[in-house]
Amino acid sequence: MRLRNKPWASKVIEENSQVVIPNPKECKGKWHTVFENKNPIHVEVGTGKGRFVTRMAEAHKDRNVIGMEKYDSVILTAVERIIEKPLQNIRLIKEDVELITDFFAPGEVDRLYINFTDPWPKNRHEKRRLTSSGFLQKYVDLLQENGEIHFKTDNEGLFEYSLESMSQFGLKLKNIRLDLHRSGMEGNIMTEYEERFVEKGMRIFRVEAYK
Repeated sequence: MRLRNKPWASKVIEENSQVVIPNPKECKGKWHTVFENKNPIHVEVGTGKGRFVTRMAEAHKDRNVIGMEKYDSVILTAVERIIEKPLQNIRLIKEDVELITDFFAPGEVDRLYINFTDPWPKNRHEKRRLTSSGFLQKYVDLLQENGEIHFKTDNEGLFEYSLESMSQFGLKLKNIRLDLHRSGMEGNIMTEYEERFVEKGMRIFRVEAYK
Protein backbone atom coordinates (compact mmCIF):
# COMPACT_ATOMS: atom_id res chain seq x y z
CA MET A 1 0.00 0.00 0.00
CA ARG A 2 1.41 3.36 -1.05
CA LEU A 3 1.77 5.80 1.83
CA ARG A 4 0.46 9.30 1.27
CA ASN A 5 3.23 11.87 1.69
CA LYS A 6 2.45 14.40 4.41
CA PRO A 7 5.29 16.95 4.39
CA TRP A 8 3.97 18.62 7.54
CA ALA A 9 4.12 15.39 9.55
CA SER A 10 7.72 15.75 10.75
CA LYS A 11 7.02 19.26 12.09
CA VAL A 12 3.99 18.08 14.08
CA ILE A 13 6.01 15.16 15.47
CA GLU A 14 8.87 17.45 16.53
CA GLU A 15 6.45 19.87 18.20
CA ASN A 16 4.98 17.08 20.31
CA SER A 17 8.05 15.61 21.97
CA GLN A 18 5.94 14.87 25.05
CA VAL A 19 4.13 12.28 22.89
CA VAL A 20 6.79 11.07 20.44
CA ILE A 21 9.99 10.49 22.38
CA PRO A 22 12.76 12.30 20.43
CA ASN A 23 15.70 10.24 21.75
CA PRO A 24 14.26 6.84 22.77
CA LYS A 25 17.71 5.27 23.16
CA GLU A 26 18.19 7.48 26.22
CA CYS A 27 15.08 5.90 27.78
CA LYS A 28 16.44 2.36 27.68
CA GLY A 29 16.12 0.92 31.17
CA LYS A 30 14.46 4.15 32.37
CA TRP A 31 10.90 3.95 31.05
CA HIS A 32 9.42 3.95 34.54
CA THR A 33 11.13 7.30 35.04
CA VAL A 34 9.59 8.60 31.80
CA PHE A 35 6.11 7.64 32.99
CA GLU A 36 6.90 8.55 36.61
CA ASN A 37 5.43 5.30 37.91
CA LYS A 38 6.21 1.59 38.05
CA ASN A 39 3.19 0.30 36.15
CA PRO A 40 3.63 -2.54 33.63
CA ILE A 41 5.06 -1.53 30.24
CA HIS A 42 3.14 -2.73 27.18
CA VAL A 43 4.56 -2.18 23.68
CA GLU A 44 2.86 -2.44 20.28
CA VAL A 45 5.18 -2.84 17.30
CA GLY A 46 3.95 -1.34 14.02
CA THR A 47 1.34 0.76 15.79
CA GLY A 48 0.09 2.39 12.57
CA LYS A 49 -2.43 5.17 13.13
CA GLY A 50 -2.58 4.47 16.84
CA ARG A 51 -6.14 3.34 17.40
CA PHE A 52 -5.10 0.24 19.35
CA VAL A 53 -2.57 1.92 21.65
CA THR A 54 -4.77 4.91 22.41
CA ARG A 55 -7.76 2.73 23.26
CA MET A 56 -5.55 0.41 25.29
CA ALA A 57 -4.15 3.35 27.28
CA GLU A 58 -7.64 4.76 27.80
CA ALA A 59 -9.08 1.42 28.96
CA HIS A 60 -6.16 0.51 31.22
CA LYS A 61 -4.85 3.52 33.12
CA ASP A 62 -2.72 1.14 35.20
CA ARG A 63 -0.55 0.29 32.19
CA ASN A 64 2.15 2.29 30.42
CA VAL A 65 1.54 1.88 26.70
CA ILE A 66 4.17 2.52 24.01
CA GLY A 67 3.54 2.38 20.27
CA MET A 68 6.34 1.92 17.71
CA GLU A 69 5.90 3.11 14.11
CA LYS A 70 8.63 4.15 11.68
CA TYR A 71 6.68 6.21 9.12
CA ASP A 72 6.04 9.92 9.76
CA SER A 73 2.89 10.02 7.63
CA VAL A 74 1.37 7.10 9.58
CA ILE A 75 2.38 7.95 13.14
CA LEU A 76 1.04 11.47 12.57
CA THR A 77 -2.53 10.21 13.02
CA ALA A 78 -1.57 8.53 16.29
CA VAL A 79 -0.04 11.80 17.52
CA GLU A 80 -3.20 13.72 16.61
CA ARG A 81 -5.35 11.19 18.46
CA ILE A 82 -3.30 11.56 21.62
CA ILE A 83 -3.30 15.37 21.39
CA GLU A 84 -7.08 15.37 21.00
CA LYS A 85 -7.56 13.21 24.08
CA PRO A 86 -4.45 13.59 26.28
CA LEU A 87 -3.41 10.49 28.21
CA GLN A 88 -0.54 10.36 30.68
CA ASN A 89 0.15 6.65 30.19
CA ILE A 90 1.02 6.59 26.49
CA ARG A 91 4.12 7.43 24.44
CA LEU A 92 5.19 6.83 20.84
CA ILE A 93 8.54 5.87 19.34
CA LYS A 94 9.18 6.73 15.67
CA GLU A 95 11.59 3.91 14.91
CA ASP A 96 11.81 0.55 13.14
CA VAL A 97 11.00 -2.56 15.17
CA GLU A 98 14.29 -4.08 13.98
CA LEU A 99 15.98 -1.70 16.43
CA ILE A 100 13.71 -2.48 19.36
CA THR A 101 16.54 -3.75 21.57
CA ASP A 102 18.11 -0.27 21.35
CA PHE A 103 15.17 1.22 23.26
CA PHE A 104 14.33 -1.29 25.97
CA ALA A 105 16.50 -3.05 28.52
CA PRO A 106 16.33 -6.82 29.14
CA GLY A 107 13.25 -7.63 31.21
CA GLU A 108 11.83 -4.10 30.94
CA VAL A 109 8.74 -4.99 28.87
CA ASP A 110 5.76 -6.83 30.36
CA ARG A 111 3.78 -7.43 27.19
CA LEU A 112 4.30 -6.98 23.46
CA TYR A 113 1.54 -6.70 20.84
CA ILE A 114 1.86 -7.58 17.15
CA ASN A 115 -1.31 -6.66 15.28
CA PHE A 116 -1.99 -7.29 11.58
CA THR A 117 1.60 -7.17 10.44
CA ASP A 118 2.65 -7.61 6.80
CA PRO A 119 2.59 -11.41 6.11
CA TRP A 120 5.57 -11.33 3.71
CA PRO A 121 4.28 -14.52 2.01
CA LYS A 122 7.33 -15.27 -0.16
CA ASN A 123 9.83 -17.69 1.37
CA ARG A 124 12.76 -15.42 0.60
CA HIS A 125 11.19 -12.75 2.81
CA GLU A 126 10.72 -14.97 5.87
CA LYS A 127 13.20 -13.01 7.98
CA ARG A 128 11.04 -9.90 7.56
CA ARG A 129 8.05 -11.50 9.28
CA LEU A 130 7.66 -10.07 12.76
CA THR A 131 7.14 -13.56 14.16
CA SER A 132 10.28 -15.09 12.64
CA SER A 133 12.97 -16.42 14.98
CA GLY A 134 15.18 -13.34 14.60
CA PHE A 135 12.44 -11.03 15.86
CA LEU A 136 11.28 -13.48 18.53
CA GLN A 137 14.80 -13.45 19.97
CA LYS A 138 14.65 -9.66 20.28
CA TYR A 139 11.26 -9.80 21.99
CA VAL A 140 12.30 -12.52 24.43
CA ASP A 141 15.40 -10.52 25.39
CA LEU A 142 13.19 -7.57 26.36
CA LEU A 143 10.35 -9.40 28.09
CA GLN A 144 10.34 -9.98 31.81
CA GLU A 145 10.25 -13.57 33.08
CA ASN A 146 6.47 -13.92 32.76
CA GLY A 147 6.16 -11.57 29.78
CA GLU A 148 3.79 -12.29 26.90
CA ILE A 149 3.46 -11.71 23.17
CA HIS A 150 -0.10 -11.14 21.91
CA PHE A 151 -0.46 -11.68 18.17
CA LYS A 152 -3.45 -11.01 15.89
CA THR A 153 -3.79 -11.39 12.13
CA ASP A 154 -6.36 -11.92 9.40
CA ASN A 155 -3.86 -14.02 7.42
CA GLU A 156 -4.28 -17.74 8.08
CA GLY A 157 -0.96 -18.62 6.46
CA LEU A 158 0.93 -16.17 8.64
CA PHE A 159 -0.93 -17.43 11.70
CA GLU A 160 0.03 -21.05 11.00
CA TYR A 161 3.62 -19.98 10.40
CA SER A 162 3.66 -17.97 13.63
CA LEU A 163 2.32 -20.83 15.75
CA GLU A 164 5.07 -23.08 14.41
CA SER A 165 7.75 -20.40 14.70
CA MET A 166 6.85 -19.56 18.30
CA SER A 167 6.62 -23.22 19.30
CA GLN A 168 9.97 -24.10 17.73
CA PHE A 169 11.52 -21.12 19.49
CA GLY A 170 10.43 -22.59 22.80
CA LEU A 171 7.55 -20.27 23.64
CA LYS A 172 4.42 -21.64 25.27
CA LEU A 173 1.09 -20.90 23.57
CA LYS A 174 -2.31 -20.22 25.11
CA ASN A 175 -5.71 -18.73 24.24
CA ILE A 176 -5.46 -19.73 20.58
CA ARG A 177 -8.43 -18.32 18.67
CA LEU A 178 -9.20 -19.41 15.12
CA ASP A 179 -12.17 -17.03 14.88
CA LEU A 180 -11.68 -14.38 17.54
CA HIS A 181 -14.95 -12.52 17.16
CA ARG A 182 -17.02 -15.68 17.43
CA SER A 183 -15.02 -17.10 20.33
CA GLY A 184 -16.72 -15.22 23.14
CA MET A 185 -13.47 -13.59 24.24
CA GLU A 186 -14.00 -10.41 26.24
CA GLY A 187 -11.90 -7.26 26.44
CA ASN A 188 -10.55 -7.35 22.89
CA ILE A 189 -9.48 -3.95 21.57
CA MET A 190 -9.73 -3.64 17.80
CA THR A 191 -7.35 -1.96 15.38
CA GLU A 192 -8.48 -0.03 12.28
CA TYR A 193 -7.70 -3.03 10.07
CA GLU A 194 -9.47 -5.43 12.39
CA GLU A 195 -12.70 -3.46 12.35
CA ARG A 196 -12.61 -3.36 8.56
CA PHE A 197 -11.99 -7.11 8.29
CA VAL A 198 -14.72 -7.98 10.78
CA GLU A 199 -17.26 -5.87 8.87
CA LYS A 200 -16.46 -8.00 5.81
CA GLY A 201 -17.06 -11.18 7.80
CA MET A 202 -13.41 -12.24 7.76
CA ARG A 203 -11.95 -14.43 10.49
CA ILE A 204 -9.41 -13.00 12.92
CA PHE A 205 -6.74 -15.29 14.34
CA ARG A 206 -5.18 -14.67 17.75
CA VAL A 207 -2.66 -16.29 20.08
CA GLU A 208 -0.78 -15.44 23.25
CA ALA A 209 2.79 -16.69 23.66
CA TYR A 210 4.89 -16.56 26.81
CA LYS A 211 8.39 -17.38 28.01
